[in-house]
Amino acid sequence: MQRLRTVNLVLLIVLALASGISKIMQLPQEMEFFQGEMGFGANTIFLFGVAQLAAAALLVFEKTRLIGAELLAVTLCISTVIIFMAGKIGFGFFSILPIVMAGIVIKVTAPASPVFRKPQSSPRRPR
Repeated sequence: MQRLRTVNLVLLIVLALASGISKIMQLPQEMEFFQGEMGFGANTIFLFGVAQLAAAALLVFEKTRLIGAELLAVTLCISTVIIFMAGKIGFGFFSILPIVMAGIVIKVTAPASPVFRKPQSSPRRPR
């Protein structure tokens, strides 16, 4: 099970890196889709790419993995909504898969995060 979690994490990091870099480098396919079909500006696309790169970097470290997975899930959800709005239904359904993968990282990481730990309760003394 641990190997599957590791493979999932590595695939998400690679996906976030590839997606973020393609937006930062303003590759023609990304620009055509986000500018042409959706009307986003170059700066918006660039910032979106920076968010995806930041998510990839945060996913690497165990202490920041939860935040990275959440940030990546948000950017992937936005991308998926945009893909559906553009009428690319097949690709939109395929784009749900990385969101599920990020959800798995969130589910596995959240219980281990200090934020989600239950406070230690002291034993009750009878009165």
